[in-house]
Amino acid sequence: MSASLAAAEQAWQRQTSRRRLARGLWLAVFLLLVAVAAQLGEVSLARLAAGIPMALDYIWRTIPVLRAETLWADLAEWMWGLDLWVGLLLDTVLIAYTGTVLGAGAALLLSFPAATTLAPAWSVSVTRRLLELARTVPVLVFALIFVYAFGLGPFAGVLAIALHTMGALGKQFAELHENADLGPVDALRATGSGWGQAMRYGVLPQSLPGLLSLGLLRFEINVREASVLGIVGAGGIGEELYLSVRQFSYPDISAILLLILLAVTLIDLGCERLRHRVIGAEALRAA
Repeated sequence: MSASLAAAEQAWQRQTSRRRLARGLWLAVFLLLVAVAAQLGEVSLARLAAGIPMALDYIWRTIPVLRAETLWADLAEWMWGLDLWVGLLLDTVLIAYTGTVLGAGAALLLSFPAATTLAPAWSVSVTRRLLELARTVPVLVFALIFVYAFGLGPFAGVLAIALHTMGALGKQFAELHENADLGPVDALRATGSGWGQAMRYGVLPQSLPGLLSLGLLRFEINVREASVLGIVGAGGIGEELYLSVRQFSYPDISAILLLILLAVTLIDLGCERLRHRVIGAEALRAA
């Protein structure tokens, strides 16, 4: 008995030693890759230390001077372009909204043939490659292409956001469908329903709360994406922000960024309430 226990203990020690060696090797590889990445990325602590004060100085310049005795006059001077900026910000939100709706609709249609549990392998492969292409190209690159093709204006921004949203949400929607219970699908197919009807009535009701949550999150992201599309002439407040940066109009930069922050915050709060209402109602129905 003692001999078998000793043999088992030795085997356990050898296995533990191999695991420690493997962890050590993986850690060494990880640290080596970090060092190589830092070298290629020209990471320098000295440059970081020298640049932080300059970055803080830039931020400090954007903060307006507000005095108690002339507060309203100072605020009026800081927000001198409020009417213009609010109008451009509304354009930005509408660009993001329209692009999100169009992209989410296309993503929903493509998500079913992209789900591995719902479609044949060739359909999954083709659809997923298409979605990968759509989300791999940055929004700004799409915007540049569409500005060249269709001219300056919000239309190019809407198309850019819609295409990128289709790629991003299509993958996420497909993964939601893959987690759905296939029992209702099999029951519908057994009664003679077509593939489309099985997806509509067997899978979609299960995935709907998750689809809404991801869609609202994408809308928040797209508002921020649309805020910079004006840099390439695709409409919205981004052009005004880029102009302020180029002209070193520091107070204008902070004013525009504050408006964008307020808009994103309000959208975030509204989307959160809507998500809670929908998910809460779904939970009540399930109970």
